[in-house]
Amino acid sequence: MAEIVYYTKEGLEKLKEELHFLKTEGRSQIAKAIAEARDKGDLSENAEYDAAKEAQGLHEAKIAKLENTLAHARLIDESKLDSSKVLALSIVKIRNTNNGATMTYQLVSESEADLKSGKISVKSPIAKGLLGKSVGDKAEIQVPAGKMEFEVLEISR
Repeated sequence: MAEIVYYTKEGLEKLKEELHFLKTEGRSQIAKAIAEARDKGDLSENAEYDAAKEAQGLHEAKIAKLENTLAHARLIDESKLDSSKVLALSIVKIRNTNNGATMTYQLVSESEADLKSGKISVKSPIAKGLLGKSVGDKAEIQVPAGKMEFEVLEISR
């Protein structure tokens, strides 16, 4: 059974747009490549045709995966979320108690995670350690570099 994944409105729209692109323009580009390869002669010795057919298979697999993801995707109504605790979609300002550095992250689904824009996956070690914490709580988190301690400074949506 597939796992239900929660998305922001923005993340869900991005998935739908990608699926639409793959089904329309993506499929037509693949069909065009197959037709061009077919026009080059004998199919039994045509590596270009084989590559185009393989690309088609990979493309269809990607479409199927996206459709499955969307079928199990759920939109989170941010207005109903408790902002006193760290939850999925929370924007959390934390301080590393070892060096005093402060960071702000939004906890999002795996497919929406983008560290450059401050979005980390709820399945990442830091996010897992922060889930359920309140402002002022400290979390000791095992990361690849060792144990780190963070203090939750602020929680928002």
